[in-house]
Parts: sequence; C-alpha cells; structure tokens
Amino acid sequence: MVRKEIGPIATPDVLHWTDSLPKTRSGKIMRRILRKIATGDTSNLGDTSTLADPSVVDKLIAEKAELV
Repeated sequence: MVRKEIGPIATPDVLHWTDSLPKTRSGKIMRRILRKIATGDTSNLGDTSTLADPSVVDKLIAEKAELV
C-alpha cells in the first residue's frame, strides 16, 4: 500500500517487530538510537542517560544481530 500511495522510495526494506522501543522518561521515542542500530553503527549511540529503560537498547542490538 505504501508503494502504491507514496511511491517505491518510501517503501521500507525491512520491518523489525519488537516488544519495546528506546523512549525517554517523558515517552518520546529516541529515533536517533533506532537509526544507529538499524545501520549497525552501535559503537557510539550518544547520550543514553535520558532513556527510561536502557536495557531496551541492548535487547534491540541483540535482536538485530540475530537477523543478520
């Protein structure tokens, strides 16, 4: 449906289902961290001190490694 309505450029390559996302204490999703995990650049995730649950990041990195 995305390909038909918006075009092929907006079609995601991969969908990754997970139980939780890296969110700040105020509930905002840390898209920067998601982007770095998706591209495999996990050596420097930047400031993660504002995460509500930092263990989510390790879980996402492990799940990504299982896919590859």
